[in-house]
Amino acid sequence: MSFKTQRILVVDDSQAILMVMQAILAELGVEHVTCCESAQAALSQVEQQPKVFDAIFTDLNMPEMDGMELIRQLGQKGYQGGVIIISEMDRRIIDLASNLARQNHALLLGNIAKPIQLVEVERLLKKLSTLSRPQTEDGQLISEAELLHALSNSEITPFYQPKVNRATQQIESLEVLARIVSEQHGFTVLPARFIDVAEDLDLINLVTFQLFEKATAEYEALKEELPHPCQLAFNLSPIQLEDMNCPAKLSLLLELNHLQPSDIILEITEQKPLSSANQLETLNRLRMKGFEISLDDFGTGFTNINQLKSLPFTEIKIDRSLITHIDSDYFSQVITKSLVDLAIKEGFKVVAEGVERIEELQYLERYKHDLLMQGFLISRPKAKNELIRWIHSWLRMTNFNS
Repeated sequence: MSFKTQRILVVDDSQAILMVMQAILAELGVEHVTCCESAQAALSQVEQQPKVFDAIFTDLNMPEMDGMELIRQLGQKGYQGGVIIISEMDRRIIDLASNLARQNHALLLGNIAKPIQLVEVERLLKKLSTLSRPQTEDGQLISEAELLHALSNSEITPFYQPKVNRATQQIESLEVLARIVSEQHGFTVLPARFIDVAEDLDLINLVTFQLFEKATAEYEALKEELPHPCQLAFNLSPIQLEDMNCPAKLSLLLELNHLQPSDIILEITEQKPLSSANQLETLNRLRMKGFEISLDDFGTGFTNINQLKSLPFTEIKIDRSLITHIDSDYFSQVITKSLVDLAIKEGFKVVAEGVERIEELQYLERYKHDLLMQGFLISRPKAKNELIRWIHSWLRMTNFNS
């Protein structure tokens, strides 16, 4: 993995630490490194160029302004990059630092201990890469005309990715992911190229409802392949929760396909805050109607662990940035354990997203009775017919009889 394009700011009052970090980052191929000996100087750099730095490595104990105040001010000023603490921290400090960062809208990625090791810096740069993959990786955003063409020709197509209970080996739910599939031109467009376009053009409801209609129509065939109950999970944007008629519209679509709200999980991304009265009322009404509600991408947004006690979520999905290299990432281990402990106490489900390495799976096995798992290591998103073949293979491998 190349870190050449990442832009890093390092903040520490020790010249020796700055020199070590410069040497490590240079060895890892990072070409854009800025160093500051004080938090004030770092804050000034960010104020001048708020979108320049992808991540900030900061010490905690510094004179005048310490690292915690720097993190708070970065969040208040709308800094969108990742923050990494250079300090040895025990579990309680990590928990508190993570919650404080969230409350101030800062994205805390983890911590590295002194003396600083190259492998630890590399691990956190990899985590940063999972949050900031360039748009060109999947191609440029499609145009308004291309999106309207896809909608009018019913090209929004459901792909499915399983969430698996490792303790029972059961497929408990299938996340429904949107693709644009053009049979005429023979290509598939991934959501990174059109979801933001749909939101900007106020077409996201049309995308969601077309996806919802197709997936619920296929649901009966998918259920026949499984020897146990399985739900469908759909993504909703916080923007869509502003529509007070959203619960009624989704309920009508279910009635037309002879389904119940309890068959459906609605995943709400954490990357944008849930704050308006309309959003919270819609969220509550969906829950009252019997839909299960999942908080998606936990770890990338605004909700802290304590807030989960008061919001009506039935499932929390830990973002892949916390699951990536969790086998060697103490920060991620602490956050995951805290979340699992809360889930056991409060009675909601937890899903580990983005499981891609066998080492991650092996580490998560300790939570297999309290954690669902999802990721490429288990199954990539698949269209219906391909998914059915995968289900048959999974059932044979786990000795289920359909």
